[in-house]
Amino acid sequence: MDHEKAPVLEALAAYHRDGQVPFTPPGHKQGRGTDPRVLEVLGAAVFTSDVLATSGLDDRTSSQGIVQEAQELMADAVGAQHTFFSTCGSSLSVKSAMLAVAGPHEQLIVGRDAHKAVVSGLILSGIRPIWAEPAWDPDLHLAHSPTAETFAKAFEANPDANGALVTSPTPYGTGADLAAIAQVCHRYAKPLIVDEAWGAHLPFHDKLPTWAMDAGADVCVTSVHKMGSGLEQSSVFHLQGDLVDPKVLKQREDLLGTTSPSVLIYAALDGWRRQMVQHGQQLYDHALDLAHRTRQAIDTINGMHVHGRDDFCGPGRAADLDPLQVIIDISALHISGYDAGDWLRANHRINLHVCDHRRISAQLTHADDQQSTTRLRNALTDLAAQAAHLRPAPPIHIPSPQELRLEQVMLPRDAFFGPTEQVPWQDAVGRVTAEMLTPYPPGIPAALPGERLNRDVLAYLHSGVRAGMVVPDAADPELGTIRVAIEP
Repeated sequence: MDHEKAPVLEALAAYHRDGQVPFTPPGHKQGRGTDPRVLEVLGAAVFTSDVLATSGLDDRTSSQGIVQEAQELMADAVGAQHTFFSTCGSSLSVKSAMLAVAGPHEQLIVGRDAHKAVVSGLILSGIRPIWAEPAWDPDLHLAHSPTAETFAKAFEANPDANGALVTSPTPYGTGADLAAIAQVCHRYAKPLIVDEAWGAHLPFHDKLPTWAMDAGADVCVTSVHKMGSGLEQSSVFHLQGDLVDPKVLKQREDLLGTTSPSVLIYAALDGWRRQMVQHGQQLYDHALDLAHRTRQAIDTINGMHVHGRDDFCGPGRAADLDPLQVIIDISALHISGYDAGDWLRANHRINLHVCDHRRISAQLTHADDQQSTTRLRNALTDLAAQAAHLRPAPPIHIPSPQELRLEQVMLPRDAFFGPTEQVPWQDAVGRVTAEMLTPYPPGIPAALPGERLNRDVLAYLHSGVRAGMVVPDAADPELGTIRVAIEP
């Protein structure tokens, strides 16, 4: 296919040239009705290009097939059979994929390190999760994706499961052995869904971890806004093979998606695909070299250790590592990642990615350069020098992997939508949670609806909030009280 083309961008340029006059939404009418104070901040071009996809960018019957052509170009660029755009983020895309594979009360094997968007999909659909345990690192207090052996045991115990879902890469940049997991699924003639939200860039350089389609996955969901040049909420999901019907997948997306998709998001996706096909190799040559030098420089800062393959990869751990996720252990500074992240933002205007009880992380992409990484290094050097003033790190109760694992005793949907009450957190021990309790970022629930709470997980969350952890989806974000199911 001709990857010089960018159908959405070209149609948008033609729309401007034609001088079309809309008597349709959006109501700002190309920015003419927009408050000048808004235009001053956002710019007029945003509103000029904010048009309808149908009866705007394309005609009422979509006879020009502009978005369809852009999706076909994206599929060709990455080697998928089908690609679908989403303007509602991968939170919607992964739900669409789940619903295309399983329905109410049907089983889906899911890595327990799944993002809250997956848990939301379980709640909305009524799918019964069969949890695949992550590969826990008890020394680093970190979870990697479940191994292929774990998925094989889950299928052996649950041969009627409709398929499997794994998250790879994780927010910490670690990757599963997707080829081995796909082989396990296909041995049972079941599809593999990969939540590859952090892997939009993986198809475009051979020194990055193998991406899901090349590893044999059936459906792959990726967030182009995370590691690519897409606008926020831009997501694509790819499909190959015959285990998932593309018409069913598209219908599930239609069920959940908006009827007013953003042409701005479509256009950015279209342009990013062209950029990657034409310049991705060169851009990631530079990005990987910059990441290597940045990781080495940060690792020399007193009290900081940049995690690499030796820390994260190996038998029973991760299979691969994305070096663009710079994960920094600062436990030797005796400060928490929460405090470090807040201090860097307040004092250096540096916004970090994941901050947990002992780590901070910086996400690098093809957009970074020597100027941005030098500013990062200087800020981290200052953090190390000022660490004594941030001590001591507030104590956080860190359970063992066994203590972190909660028993699923109700369907997530039943617990979430059933009768509930709010109780003091100490009284929630032994009760079934009716809400997600999710340290964010990275957004992986420590407890989810239908799981029976224990004292260790509650102590972890409560002490974490006191230390700076954010749990935004709880009814009481301070976790003084917990929403629990009223059981018979």
